[in-house]
Amino acid sequence: MNMNEIRESYQADLELVKDAKELAAFWTKYLSKTGSIQGLMAGIKNVPKEEKKAYGQMVNDIKTWAQDLYDAKKVEVEKAAMAARYEDETVDVTLPVKMRPAGNLHPLTSIRNEIIDVFAGMGFEIYEGPEIEDDDHNFTRLNVLKDHPSRDMQDTFWLTEDLLLRTHTSPGQIRVMDSKNPPIKVLVPGKVFRSDSDATHSPMFSQMEGLVVDKKITLCDLQGMLDQFVKALFSEEVKTRLRPSYFPFTEPSVEVDVSCFKCGGAGCSLCKGTGWIEVLGGGIVNNKVLENCNVDSNEYSGLAFGIGMERIAMLKYGINHMGKLFENDVEFLKQFKA
Repeated sequence: MNMNEIRESYQADLELVKDAKELAAFWTKYLSKTGSIQGLMAGIKNVPKEEKKAYGQMVNDIKTWAQDLYDAKKVEVEKAAMAARYEDETVDVTLPVKMRPAGNLHPLTSIRNEIIDVFAGMGFEIYEGPEIEDDDHNFTRLNVLKDHPSRDMQDTFWLTEDLLLRTHTSPGQIRVMDSKNPPIKVLVPGKVFRSDSDATHSPMFSQMEGLVVDKKITLCDLQGMLDQFVKALFSEEVKTRLRPSYFPFTEPSVEVDVSCFKCGGAGCSLCKGTGWIEVLGGGIVNNKVLENCNVDSNEYSGLAFGIGMERIAMLKYGINHMGKLFENDVEFLKQFKA
């Protein structure tokens, strides 16, 4: 194909180009290293010596001409593509607006935030430990020995002989005391796992562990702290009381009740006629636990408490089945807008 034929073919094919894909194919056919325009220079070897200069000049001229036409076509194709995109993305501002309701926090998230706010105001820091724990942190160093009957109370999900899904957030106590010297004031929120399921229990639920280690810590500090907590969360009129209990990692151990914020202590269905509602457990950190973390129990003492966040949410919002907190029923969750 001679130069005139290439010119005619080039112009005819370029006029047919409509989009970027066709333009790319056109460039490959004519302007790439293996294209027809570039191939003209290879023909110089067949031109007599005295005509080579003139031939080379003609090739350069046609290359310049071809490139100019190509560049102009490229601009045309890009403009057409942009116009098509604008057309496709055009929004009719006269159409009715799609109303989307505002979202709201899940009740468990709200409760978690409220609890953290209360204790952060008392100087507590936040620590989040791993959900997969080893036996040493989850049981042994918390004074729950291999043959201790309280292990049966936990209904543990074992992963291996040594690894398990943590049954409480109390292992966070051990990890914090291992990494930090007293004084310590820390909250450990997170998910915990036990093989238990009914209206008030779930195989997965949320706890908020609290730990304070300092000199001369007593049960009075625990009750005073929890008094402030329940007043902030429920009502200024609410009071706390401590009842003796048992936990292997605290001694003495207590269950903490609050006066019923629904009936004011007179007795109702919420408090089952007693005027009191159990909300959490705690106590003074067992000396063995302190010693397991190389904390001198002669110089320091500590308090610890564990709050079930689902229980607090159920009490505060009047929820009668824990499962509702995990079903993600939008109609149910809409009730808890702040």
